[in-house]
Amino acid sequence: MKVIVLGSGTSQGVPIISCKCKVCTSENQRDKRLRASVLIELQNKTIVIDAGPDFRQQMLRENVNNIDAILITHEHRDHISGLDDIRPYNFLNRKSIDIYAEERVQNAIKSEFHYSFGDKKYPGVPKINLNNINSNEKFYIGNIQIIPIRAYHYKLPVLGYRIENFTYLTDINYIPEEEKVKISGSKYIIIDALRKTKNISHYSVHEALEVIKEFSPKRAYLTHISHQMGLHDEVNKELPQNVSLAYDGLKIDC
Repeated sequence: MKVIVLGSGTSQGVPIISCKCKVCTSENQRDKRLRASVLIELQNKTIVIDAGPDFRQQMLRENVNNIDAILITHEHRDHISGLDDIRPYNFLNRKSIDIYAEERVQNAIKSEFHYSFGDKKYPGVPKINLNNINSNEKFYIGNIQIIPIRAYHYKLPVLGYRIENFTYLTDINYIPEEEKVKISGSKYIIIDALRKTKNISHYSVHEALEVIKEFSPKRAYLTHISHQMGLHDEVNKELPQNVSLAYDGLKIDC
């Protein structure tokens, strides 16, 4: 299985518009972060987790010619607003794209992209096939087992996902104890860590490292990184040996 980090940044991305801090003005490409998303290649399937406003740019950068499914963690715009850009895949591959989400998130997608769900559709709208999921039931894409993991983004329920030995958890600051069993045994984890200081709806670096320590993965990466985190190269020097900051374009062989 190959995992590609499509984006490792916050809802505003890095650099932030008009910000002149040392991170936003850094010339290091690893300090430039699109909105958080990953792509998974497994069993001749291509699965994307979240499709934010940088989706088009991410697909072009990684030369992605087909998508079999998109898993959605939650309904915030930095995770769903790129769904309009699935249209080239509709046209080129002559199929709808399967979107997997909770019912609440599906309702948000229907509202945001109402023009895709009306009885009389305008020509060329994105063709979205919504599939309902919940945190209590695993599901399959082809023969690939997907395990949803309930977590919380402050008070908002969100989903992480485990696929084989890989677990992805973004936009969270709490994982219920009963859900942690789903993560146990993961060799590779990508987890939310907004900045070094505490935040109301995201893990800080310290909090993320405490969660990582519980599961002792072979390798862990921090994502959804803000400009407040600091420079990529400097922060990496402060992290444990098996943990590093994710960066856009990172490829992980799991």
